[in-house]
Amino acid sequence: MTLAQERTLATKVRADFPILQQDIHGKPLVYFDNAATSQKPLAVLNALEDYYKRYNSNVHRGVHTLSGLATDAYEGARDKVQRFVNAAQREEIIYTRNASEAINLVAYAWGMNTLQPGDEIILTVMEHHSNLIPWQLVAQKTGAVLKFVRLTETEEFDFEHYQSLLSDKTRLVSVVHVSNTLGCINPVTDITAAAHRVGAKVLIDACQSVPHTPIDVQAMDCDWLVASGHKMCAPTGIGFLYGKKEVLRAMPPFLGGGEMIADVFLDHATYADIPHKFEAGTPAIAEAIALGAAVDYLSAIGMDKIHAYEADLTAYLFQRLAELPEVRTYGPQPDVRGEGHAALAAFTTGAVHPHDLSTILDQAGIAIRAGHHCTQPLHREVKAQSTARASLYFYNTKEEIDTFIASLKEAIEFFGSVFG
Repeated sequence: MTLAQERTLATKVRADFPILQQDIHGKPLVYFDNAATSQKPLAVLNALEDYYKRYNSNVHRGVHTLSGLATDAYEGARDKVQRFVNAAQREEIIYTRNASEAINLVAYAWGMNTLQPGDEIILTVMEHHSNLIPWQLVAQKTGAVLKFVRLTETEEFDFEHYQSLLSDKTRLVSVVHVSNTLGCINPVTDITAAAHRVGAKVLIDACQSVPHTPIDVQAMDCDWLVASGHKMCAPTGIGFLYGKKEVLRAMPPFLGGGEMIADVFLDHATYADIPHKFEAGTPAIAEAIALGAAVDYLSAIGMDKIHAYEADLTAYLFQRLAELPEVRTYGPQPDVRGEGHAALAAFTTGAVHPHDLSTILDQAGIAIRAGHHCTQPLHREVKAQSTARASLYFYNTKEEIDTFIASLKEAIEFFGSVFG
């Protein structure tokens, strides 16, 4: 992608995000915390407002006009998500509050009812806490055993070690697609194929990949995939679970109540078919509709274009970070085109604590993340108490990276003069 193309794309999209058009502490906002949550375009904000202003009503339960409009928009958004990840059928998309709830749904509805003492669950040391704690709870209740894929010397998924862990005891492999700390892109298609050869099922945490690159769940052949809307330009409080139809139908309900029933008697009930079997109670209607608007927005730009643009930004970010000898980045290095790495960099700067660094950068209008990024075991693995993280999205620019690097250099020099 040429510089002219980059400027055209940046100019095209930035005007769609009102929050980016402001100053922080008198400086133009540079928002580099996109791995935590993305900003929302006008198309999504308008979809939320339009629902509440024009056709606010409950879905599926009314025959009046407003309920029909709400139901059509709510279910239409499901169709959009289905196409976005190339699920075979719309019923394979389950609305959840977020990816954490989606993982818990699988852990309780499938894991608690399937796993036996001695069964093995394979995770990795890089997992987000949301893809670790549910399986710890399941293992404690069922007697299943957790095993963990370690890192290579370049701080990536060790596929050889993974293969050595697979056995006829393996029942589940649950792995992140893109690490929110290391930025490595795990070979999920190969991971899934290897797991299926020993009869295990596979769950993919795609929170950091669905917003940034084309996803095809049929080509991936995973049994489940989860994502959160708020990382892909949609509101908070909405996410989704993809699951193969036959797998979802074999799972019992996760939550009980309205919407997920077929018939209810005083002493028993029968349940609705998927997807509604897993969507108890009044759902996040406006948020689901706005998720559909976010999918429309991203699709109109083109996920291939977003991926290519972000790869170019990634290459430039790492090129500029390499100019600062005090900076140590974590995870693999991207290639010269920015491929092989997500559009984020977790780093430390010697003795400067990441929280202090983040505070100083905030004074320059630059928003980055500091802490363990919900990957405490990974930070112990790489011997870092915490890291700073700059994470990019398609509305960021190389000019913003230059501003970030200049401010980062000033911060390092400031702390060096104070504590050096």
